[in-house]
Amino acid sequence: MNIIKTKIPGLLIIEPKLFVDERGYFFESFNQRDFTSAVGNITFVQDNESKSSYGVLRGLHFQLPPYAQSKLVRVIEGSVLDIAVDIRKNSPTYGQYVSVELTGESHRQLFIPKGFAHGFVVLSQQAVFQYKCDEFYHPEAEGAIAWNDPDLAIDWQIPKEDMILSERDKHHPFFKDL
Repeated sequence: MNIIKTKIPGLLIIEPKLFVDERGYFFESFNQRDFTSAVGNITFVQDNESKSSYGVLRGLHFQLPPYAQSKLVRVIEGSVLDIAVDIRKNSPTYGQYVSVELTGESHRQLFIPKGFAHGFVVLSQQAVFQYKCDEFYHPEAEGAIAWNDPDLAIDWQIPKEDMILSERDKHHPFFKDL
């Protein structure tokens, strides 16, 4: 596996080693020993999957301490623009974000440590998105930031009129109001 650092320390792109031949391909999507060696001792407790069509935007979501989550995200089919926003108040990169295109073809994954808001928008006709979490979902600890926050100024790479949001995701507070 190849680890690629982003502009925010701890936020990592993980490229698996792909074995390709005339039959197709094989790769390890997760190996606890290699992951621990590269990232640290994280124990994932929950796997989630969503299927969405073009323009669906999910996020920017997070869970508050003590239920904050680290995530390992990837796309099985299609393409998404994945966004992670640093919401750790004492971080030198507080309020900054990283965007990474994840595709079923590249098999890249993004490791998002605790203390980040996370969201994605589907760039392809449809996408199947999977992620591992190191903490169980706790509805009482959920939080979110508006996808169109003017201070974050995220370029979602699709026209605003093409975006499809849940009713809940249309009404999150701005980053400055957290």
